[in-house]
This record gives sequence, structure tokens and C-alpha cells, in this order.
Amino acid sequence: MEYDKKKYKVYTWRHWMVLHWIVNPGLAFNELVLGQRVPKISLVDKTSDKPRMEKTYVPCPHCSKLHDGRTWSPQNGTGFNNWFGLYCPNCGGTIPCITNGLSFVLKCLTFPVWGWFRKSLKKRWLEKQPQRYEGIDLNIVPNPFDKKSWKATGLTWGVFMFLVMTFIFPFFEGEEITLDSVLIAIPFWTIAGFGFGYAMKIYTSRTAGKNDRTTTANNGS
Repeated sequence: MEYDKKKYKVYTWRHWMVLHWIVNPGLAFNELVLGQRVPKISLVDKTSDKPRMEKTYVPCPHCSKLHDGRTWSPQNGTGFNNWFGLYCPNCGGTIPCITNGLSFVLKCLTFPVWGWFRKSLKKRWLEKQPQRYEGIDLNIVPNPFDKKSWKATGLTWGVFMFLVMTFIFPFFEGEEITLDSVLIAIPFWTIAGFGFGYAMKIYTSRTAGKNDRTTTANNGS
């Protein structure tokens, strides 16, 4: 599928945000349990001055439709339960998604258990999808990092990572969980959480950059 690179900036696994989804082991929980997914390809309109989340699109490789990135959102009940990929409400196809590294390993190890039921599970999943996308409203999807909400979102992320990295991973790896490790992890993940939230606030609220506008203007002249 070809894209107008004069208008859109193409994001793949090479972008730091997408790469973060692959290498961060804590996000395996989001993918395997919550069914939260990230598309393999997304596009950002370089000609728009809207905030990034309002000018991000996800192309469907089956029907070529460009979906607003907010199509899959918790507010519309479509942000989770996407275990087999992102459902395209236009053609009924499944948009391929990035796989978290730890998630990939776990699925490979447990494939002898769930692999036998994969086709039937996906069939039932697909049957339920059309009704999930009836009457979705993109206008009710807020920027989770807008204004002061970035603090709550970042802190939530920090708490999640604190629990996963301090207790869950050491437990399964047979490592000792000490008071010192807990006391060190608390300020570390608190600062990391606020840092993540603020970085995402800047990133998602960012409008078209000077270079993008200049490039677009030169291409149009």
C-alpha cells in the first residue's frame, strides 16, 4: 500500500514510541490481558495544525481506508479486547499490529495450549466486532495527556511499572524482593511516571512542526 509521503509522515516499528511498545516487558500485560494493540503502520498528516492525536490515521491494508486513530479508544469501548489486531469497521478485515517482545515469547511457549483453539477463538472474536463499532463518536475521545491530566496518566503508568518491575518480574524470576529494592523503586518510578506523562503531553499536543510546514509549502509551490 502506497502513501502520499508529501502529506503524511509514516510511522513504523522504527519510531521510538512504537519501539517502546516492543521492548518494554511491562506492556506484555496490556497486550495479552487487556488486548491493547498498536498498529504496524500509522500516518500523521504533516499539513494539519491539529494536535497529533487528531491528525493520526491508521490505514487498513485490505480496503485502503484511512481510519482516524481515535477509532480505537476506551471511551468508545474499542480501545481494548483487540487480541487479534485492530478491527476495520469498513471492510471487516483485521489491521496488523506490533507484537511486544515478551508477549511474543510467552505466546510461543504457550502455543501448544492455546494454538489448537486459535481459529475458533478468532472467529468468535470477529463475530462480536461489528456491534462494538456501531455509533462510535470520535469527538468524545479526549487527549489523556492534555492540560493537567498528564500527571494522573503518567503517575498511573509509573505505579503500573513499579508493581511489574519490583514485584511481578522478580517473583517469577525467583529473585529476592527486599525492602531496599522497594524503597529505591518508589521514587524512581514516580519520577519516571511524571517524566513519561510530560513527554507524552508534549508529543500528543504537538501541532505541525516548522520543518513539516516548510516541506509541505515547498512541495506545493
